[in-house]
Amino acid sequence: MTYELAIVGGGPAGASAALFAARAGLRTVVVDNGSGLTQRALVLNHFGLPDGIEGPALNESGRRHAVAAGADWVDDEVTSLSVDDGTVTLLTAGGLTLQADDVLLAQGVNTALAASAGIATEDGREPWIKTVVTVDAEGRTSVPRVWAAGTLAGTSVHTIITAGDGARVAINVISGLRGKRHVDHDSLPASAG
Repeated sequence: MTYELAIVGGGPAGASAALFAARAGLRTVVVDNGSGLTQRALVLNHFGLPDGIEGPALNESGRRHAVAAGADWVDDEVTSLSVDDGTVTLLTAGGLTLQADDVLLAQGVNTALAASAGIATEDGREPWIKTVVTVDAEGRTSVPRVWAAGTLAGTSVHTIITAGDGARVAINVISGLRGKRHVDHDSLPASAG
């Protein structure tokens, strides 16, 4: 099966992107190696969580939400990314080959996969973020069909911001695949829909 969207990274940006894509009906898969920054965090400033939350619990909640919306989830590490004939191919350390129409990179501070695939990078904007993937205003990278979101794409490391950026880029991917701006009508108030 070819997915419409494959997401590399299952932290707040990746899980949020998966939630939006799956709810929009895209065949979506997340490949996550479980080693992101949020796994080591105590999050005290995430909207809606006044008592704070430990990073692993936040990530697990995001995973459950995305899977409940219809996304597939693979616990593995992507080791190779290539684009040929309009299809993105991902190879994993566990021996899987996954194909997708588009891929969204949401790997926090890890730019190694992007660099090995020839995707342009630039200096990070935050003091301890050395390198980020270069993206346009929509989240597209220098390689067609490859998008990036969250800290990897230059946003702040705060989970609320990376989650929002993952959703924003997913909406841009959905809109591009459908040829019109995507709106999740189920999320609108009755008077707006």
